[in-house]
Amino acid sequence: MKPEDTATSLHAYLDGELDAAKSRELEAEMAADPALRASYERLRELSAAIREKADYYPAPARRTRMPKPSFGLAVAFALIAAIAFGLGSVFTTLLPRSSEDEALVASHVRATLGNRLIDVASSDQHTVKPWLSARLPYSPPVADLSSEGYPLQGARLDYVGGKRVAVLVYQRRQHVIDVYVWPEGGDSGAFARDGFNVEHFARGGMRYALVSDLNRNDLRDFAKLLNSGPGS
Repeated sequence: MKPEDTATSLHAYLDGELDAAKSRELEAEMAADPALRASYERLRELSAAIREKADYYPAPARRTRMPKPSFGLAVAFALIAAIAFGLGSVFTTLLPRSSEDEALVASHVRATLGNRLIDVASSDQHTVKPWLSARLPYSPPVADLSSEGYPLQGARLDYVGGKRVAVLVYQRRQHVIDVYVWPEGGDSGAFARDGFNVEHFARGGMRYALVSDLNRNDLRDFAKLLNSGPGS
């Protein structure tokens, strides 16, 4: 890749927006070029630091605009990202699962800071499900768990690892929970990064990944509810 293309690809890779072929190409380049890998690691660390400092807003009950991050924070992010490629850091090897989990966390944070947590705002599963089904080549199950203390807020479309996926948005007290759903098998597991927790499970030919700053126990309980409850 050209240097300018590589810089753009690093950002896209961090956000989980590259397709599988381009991700493998970039990973091969990073494996052969320690300086490039160091630039990626520095960018990832800076992104994590910014997520830690940024304000976090709950999903709205209606389709409303959430407060935008401060102008100062946006400027700081731009300046830090511009410096990132000139700095080095320790080389580490990422496993495929951890790369996917980091992409999920990055997607969740990007949607939060970008004021785009919800494309269709509704607590009615019979409104959310048809909206997603009309825009995806599959029909994701949508559960109503408001009686369990996890009300549905709505949904959006997003990209993870080059895949267009459904994201169901739930709320637990003041915490937003993103539930990524796409047609793929997989195993169960958990992951934590920079104050965010991720829970995985597979059910009915669908892969589920839950991302939130909710505490690990509550998020695990929610995953069990989704995994054991009736489909829709």
